[in-house]
Amino acid sequence: MIRLALYETEIAQNLGAMLRVCACFGVPVDVIEPLGFLWDDKRMRRAGMDYIDIANVTCHKSFSAFLEQKKGRIVLLDTKADQGFWDIRYELTDIIMVGKESCGVPNNVYDICDVKVSIPMVSGVRSLNVTTAAAIGLTEAIRQTAQLQF
Repeated sequence: MIRLALYETEIAQNLGAMLRVCACFGVPVDVIEPLGFLWDDKRMRRAGMDYIDIANVTCHKSFSAFLEQKKGRIVLLDTKADQGFWDIRYELTDIIMVGKESCGVPNNVYDICDVKVSIPMVSGVRSLNVTTAAAIGLTEAIRQTAQLQF
């Protein structure tokens, strides 16, 4: 099953929104600490509402702890990647990963990722909001693998 990994998220509202997206798509979430805020019910509920109660979340104390438990390739969504997110063949065991809002992932994490993809955008813009990028990447992976049926 496709998963979403959130690398050291800095903004509570983004985490809440991504948990909501994953709850709606039935996608498990890996939250990689440290976070840029205290995880508390109030912060999460503001963005995630009652969807947080149905989100399938696993927290990892570090990237190393996440790597010890991962099964499947890491597909990193990153603005530095040269390959478009729709140009790869997704697998049911893929983990779509997004980085920190301020700076993505550090080079050592970037280098470990199995596949690096970007979401093409018009020139002159920096990046999408991390929640928007995660939803776009997940949608393509779900579409290709037929993980979600209507």
